[in-house]
Amino acid sequence: MHRPAAPSRRGFLLATAGAGAALGLAAAGPAAAGARPRPHPRPFGRYGSPAARRTPKTLYVDPHGRGDFTSVQAAVDATEGDGWTLVLAPGTYRETVSVDADRTGATWIGASGDPRDAVVVYDNAAGTPKPDGSGTLGTSGSATTTVRADGFTARGITFANDWLRADRPDWTGTQAVAIKVMGDRSAFHDCRFLGHQDTLYADTRDLGLFARQYYARCYVEGDVDFVFGRASAVYEDCHFRTLVRPDLDAAPYGFVFAPSTAGANPRGHLVVRGRVSSEAPDGYYKLARPWVPSSDTTARPMLTVRETHLGAGIDAVAPYANMRDAHPWQDQRFREFRNTGPGAASTVPENRPQLSRAEAAAHTREAYLGDWRPYDRRR
Repeated sequence: MHRPAAPSRRGFLLATAGAGAALGLAAAGPAAAGARPRPHPRPFGRYGSPAARRTPKTLYVDPHGRGDFTSVQAAVDATEGDGWTLVLAPGTYRETVSVDADRTGATWIGASGDPRDAVVVYDNAAGTPKPDGSGTLGTSGSATTTVRADGFTARGITFANDWLRADRPDWTGTQAVAIKVMGDRSAFHDCRFLGHQDTLYADTRDLGLFARQYYARCYVEGDVDFVFGRASAVYEDCHFRTLVRPDLDAAPYGFVFAPSTAGANPRGHLVVRGRVSSEAPDGYYKLARPWVPSSDTTARPMLTVRETHLGAGIDAVAPYANMRDAHPWQDQRFREFRNTGPGAASTVPENRPQLSRAEAAAHTREAYLGDWRPYDRRR
């Protein structure tokens, strides 16, 4: 079988992004990670500037030196306490960024409104050696961006990890996280998440925290378990795209979702009115597999996918698989409701557990997010 050449996301960093990929519109290939090279006479758009500061707690970031800081981490370090806003001018921010738990209520805004313009990207993987020589970074340590704080909001930004397996074919630690989100009340509007394995890590700070997260009109791409973690996460009107695996000759190439919901948590990952497309051959991807981590063998992964279009890239006959035989997917909390598309065809009904109409009433954004209503907020 002929397989396309591996896309090099680094090659996209200074290239023009394909129109439509940003917000889940029709896209023929992998999304471009980098900013589009066009002039921006007003780098911060309608959000002010250092000379006309929007609020006393607004900071401006621009890699070309027209803001308060040239790096996102430097701006984060300058904030203390609750309620700071960072406005990111168009540009590629090649760095790792960490938001500590005490920096609550932060908001990051891509100034142009187009997530292709403001890109936070780095290229660490789980197998990357630590600087002090004490081992490798591991999955969590590979994250380009790590958010531990509650109340984090991002709008119109791309979070990416452009590490490629082709660069290190001998490595086994190929997880490369674009963002790890651990706080409660974390919201992402019109953002992109680009990577390959373990792109979007929707997690919590600890087992006892049932962190709520909300993703609206976002675009996520990857191959293996590229949306995963134990958060109570709602994905509304989001586009998930599966990539080609030039290093493999047969299916499956990977898995879209790998939830690791705590057994005590009644709400895991919820996909509403989404879309799953693929650049891979038909049937080469599974919709999900359960992740029961060694650190929490009582986990009962939960995923509900409803009113979502599943493209032909999803294996309709067997859309779910085991990560470990000791934890079969049939024992977990996987359900579907009124999905459409060739990847949703119920050719083997026992492989497609469905919600009844009455059960579906408990799987809504309102039920999952409770008194937190990020879908009503526009700034």
